[in-house]
Amino acid sequence: MKSSKMILCVLMIGILLPQSSAHPGFFTSIGQMTDLIHTERDLVTSLKDYIKAEEDKLEQIKKWAEKLDRLTSTAAKDPEGFVGHPVNAFKLMKRLNTEWSELENLILKDMSDGFISNLTIQRQYFPNDEDQVGAAKALFRLQDTYNLDTDTISKGNLPGVIHKSFLTAEDCFELGKVAYTEADYYHTELWMEQALMQLEEGEVSTIDKVSVLDYLSYAVYQQGDLDKALLLTKKLLELDPEHQRANGNLRYFEYIMTKEKDTNKSASGDQSDQKTTPKKKGIAVDYLPERQKYEMLCRGEGIKMTPRRQKKLFCRYHDGNRNPKFILAPAKQEDEWDKPRIIRFHDIISDAEIEVVKDLAKPRLSRATVHDPETGKLTTAQYRVSKSAWLSGYEDPVVSRINMRIQDLTGLDVSTAEELQVANYGVGGQYEPHFDFARKDEPDAFRELGTGNRIATWLFYMSDVSAGGATVFPEVGASVWPKKGTAVFWYNLFASGEGDYSTRHAACPVLVGNKWVSNKWLHERGQEFRRPCTLSELE
Repeated sequence: MKSSKMILCVLMIGILLPQSSAHPGFFTSIGQMTDLIHTERDLVTSLKDYIKAEEDKLEQIKKWAEKLDRLTSTAAKDPEGFVGHPVNAFKLMKRLNTEWSELENLILKDMSDGFISNLTIQRQYFPNDEDQVGAAKALFRLQDTYNLDTDTISKGNLPGVIHKSFLTAEDCFELGKVAYTEADYYHTELWMEQALMQLEEGEVSTIDKVSVLDYLSYAVYQQGDLDKALLLTKKLLELDPEHQRANGNLRYFEYIMTKEKDTNKSASGDQSDQKTTPKKKGIAVDYLPERQKYEMLCRGEGIKMTPRRQKKLFCRYHDGNRNPKFILAPAKQEDEWDKPRIIRFHDIISDAEIEVVKDLAKPRLSRATVHDPETGKLTTAQYRVSKSAWLSGYEDPVVSRINMRIQDLTGLDVSTAEELQVANYGVGGQYEPHFDFARKDEPDAFRELGTGNRIATWLFYMSDVSAGGATVFPEVGASVWPKKGTAVFWYNLFASGEGDYSTRHAACPVLVGNKWVSNKWLHERGQEFRRPCTLSELE
């Protein structure tokens, strides 16, 4: 009974340990991905220790072999005379009875125990298939958003990079396979073509052209380009005439083409000889109506404000309506946009405060969630790729001080606001266009809080971003770029309490760098006398 309890205990520990220790969704946070660098570095050190141990072992065996080679060479010249010496006879008995067994034990000794043990322990912290697929999809997202071709990405020619990196043909092939598994034949074609190009340029790889052409021809066929699919299949069969699937595809493609020609001939007579333009699916049509506008803004290609409107934007010193804290050291304020009014505060959070906030948040970072309008519950979503944590004012004086600073500069009561949310974006991290406030078809969004709707948003930028990562407002064409130590503020609701739909905004994918932000959502309750209602619905 006692032993069965012990076995059950061990099983439970075995089940619980990996789950409690692992950090799922590494790809959604660059901050947590940095821990993987240290993990891999530790493994490399352990691997080098193993190699040194194996080298020492081989060195000992080598010395043994050299010593015995000299000894047996001498003995073989005069065997009787050699063993006629009593000392030589004793040492021969000793070597064969004892020392050769010691050598056998040395050879059989497994020097990998330490390395394998370390690898087993560290493996529970490794990324999983979800992380690898997520990172691959992030590259596709960056490719589409920033109009990057596969060769540019493969060669690592990205703006603002410090540590340039290259993709091998095998890497490109793996990216193509991820797209293929997701039935994303557009990206399958792009990355398989890149892999094929690198192989044809002479790159040495573990993959071959036949495997690449197999995926590529099918991906092209799925997009409606039958002529190209047929051409690629014939190219594959030149390399491997016995390829079963390719031979089957060739017959099928030829049958389809013959059938189409017969159909065209009966329908349009002698016009059947004219080739029709293949229908390319391209990027799949998705759920986001303003995607084109959103991606243009992310690239800095958005609507430019007219000079007349620009003249109405100013920089100023702001004392928080004669707040004693800001009379002698007023905050630097800059108008980023007029409608909706977006204000940036410069040098509003110090580097020391940023580090405290990040240190508090890092251990708690978990996959960021969104409100599901159908269920009313929080859930993860592909359109929000980041990790977040929530910090209360009572946890640390720095958080409390930051909260009060927001209240002093906005004039809004933060006692009914949500906790400070800290977010770190992952590979290609983004948050597609969304509203911060609850619309009329979401009446229960913040009912549990009992503080009304989100009246305003305050967003701290806690890092500079080398490329990408802008906050954009597709409805109006505004782009706000991250700058460490600054914060932006806007009202989500008109003074009447109606939602301002022009505040629909997005966090663009991070192309290069590590993006840290923190935000405070201020709610309606407590603002009755701080921001009185107006009689006009849209004021």
